[in-house]
Amino acid sequence: MQRLARGWQRAGVRVGFVPTMGYLHAGHLSLVRRARRIAGREGRVVVSIYVNPTQFGPTEDLSRYPRDLARDSSLCREAGVDVLFVPDDKQMYPCGEGAGFSTYVVEEELAGRMEGESRPTHFRGVTTVVAKLLNMVLPDTAVFGAKDWQQAAIVQRMVRDLNFPVRIEVAATWRESDGLAMSSRNKYLTGDLRRQALVLWHSIQAVRAQVSRSQKPLPAARLKARVKALVALEPEARLDYVEFFEPKTLVPMARVGRGAHMALAVYIGTTRLIDNARL
Repeated sequence: MQRLARGWQRAGVRVGFVPTMGYLHAGHLSLVRRARRIAGREGRVVVSIYVNPTQFGPTEDLSRYPRDLARDSSLCREAGVDVLFVPDDKQMYPCGEGAGFSTYVVEEELAGRMEGESRPTHFRGVTTVVAKLLNMVLPDTAVFGAKDWQQAAIVQRMVRDLNFPVRIEVAATWRESDGLAMSSRNKYLTGDLRRQALVLWHSIQAVRAQVSRSQKPLPAARLKARVKALVALEPEARLDYVEFFEPKTLVPMARVGRGAHMALAVYIGTTRLIDNARL
């Protein structure tokens, strides 16, 4: 991968990159289209597929995370991807994690809230693997989805702080026709769980409407209580967190007005889903 990327650099070929964990859906393919527009017809688009073990906690779904490389390969070919990069664990973490691999990238300001509080080792794994992938693919631009808003903000901070010569683009969240944010983990939602998962989008819509109607900022505590009550109406739903924050710095807001950002994580049965939106 690095040899290919260096050759492209020498030839002046622009490279757009979409890092994924596979089990691709329409949201991923929208990122591919964004990367193609940026790279141009004469450029190269690279998609990586790697289910990164270091961003999963010990009780999380690493072993059962959905995988279908044949399907993903076909989708990438149809989407005009030039290179599908599929490294394995031995290539990404030589000698195995903890038995020879000992260097990690840690962002210390944005990563401790929300997802970082619920999943303490998650972002260390994300920033480490993204740094490694950027060093392998050497793209001009990497495209991330807005559904993982905090992740995108942390990657942007890492790139800025460590002087990576790459631009990070954040593309809009793609949703199903009923509003559910597209996610590979939606595969887990069987039977009535699929309907109950809509509580994330319905919570965002309810808060957005409340903020829009108000002439002044509203107490975050009151809005959090509203979301908690909405989630509690679904028998298999459990709120992990909901937060209101400034979209660039991720600093929590005590009072919430238009332009604030909202993010939440909810367990639907055993499946943990996240969503976010600007209010």
